[in-house]
Amino acid sequence: MTRTVIEHLTRPDGETLAFQRVEGTGPTVLWIGGFRSDMEGTKALALEAAARAGSWSYVRYDHFAHGVSSGDWRQATIGRWREDAIALIDHLGGPVIPVGSSMGGWVALLAAQARPHAVAGVVLVNSAQDFTERLMWPSLADHERQAILRDGEALITDPGLGDYVLTARFFEEARRWRLLDGPLRLAAPVHILQGAEDDVVPWQHQATLLECLAGGDVILERIAGGDHRLSAPAELARLEAAVGSMRARVAG
Repeated sequence: MTRTVIEHLTRPDGETLAFQRVEGTGPTVLWIGGFRSDMEGTKALALEAAARAGSWSYVRYDHFAHGVSSGDWRQATIGRWREDAIALIDHLGGPVIPVGSSMGGWVALLAAQARPHAVAGVVLVNSAQDFTERLMWPSLADHERQAILRDGEALITDPGLGDYVLTARFFEEARRWRLLDGPLRLAAPVHILQGAEDDVVPWQHQATLLECLAGGDVILERIAGGDHRLSAPAELARLEAAVGSMRARVAG
């Protein structure tokens, strides 16, 4: 089995982003993972296997305070994750195809806004743009919301994500990066994969995104029976096909 070396991009404050790459041809496919997910997830590794088989240029990385990247979780914000993604795109050079999963979809869209000349296309998987205010805050228990408002933070216990702290600053800072309050102009084409049975990011969330997107062409695939993970073999094949199609499209 081929082993990939972990590289590190040092940020101005001394924190480091850990990433792994597959050398190949064409635009670099950049995997941007979700909230409290790391670059060892099923979809990230499936795309790496597809990259090796197809000789794609491919990179996967860990967000600030995720996986083997450095960072204090209490200092993590949407803006920080956006800045880091942009820095990695600048480090890699264009063209790049960000593939954003859940929260990573929000980060991918923000990066595409900031680097229109480097981002050739965008693939989104159950994309969770603006999730802090539209999805996460309403889903918290009342005592959790009250603790955040009263104490500035709350400990969240989630069987799937582990125990973690949510801060008032996290929610406040995220408002700066909302995308669904008006037109979202992207020159790059966008391909969205959305599980019809996703109970974390409902498919209607992408309908709102479609209403906002302006500029490039948009494809929305609503996957029957698909949940938030979209990690079944047939669903991974759909993801690999979507990315392969985007690569061919922007290369041609």
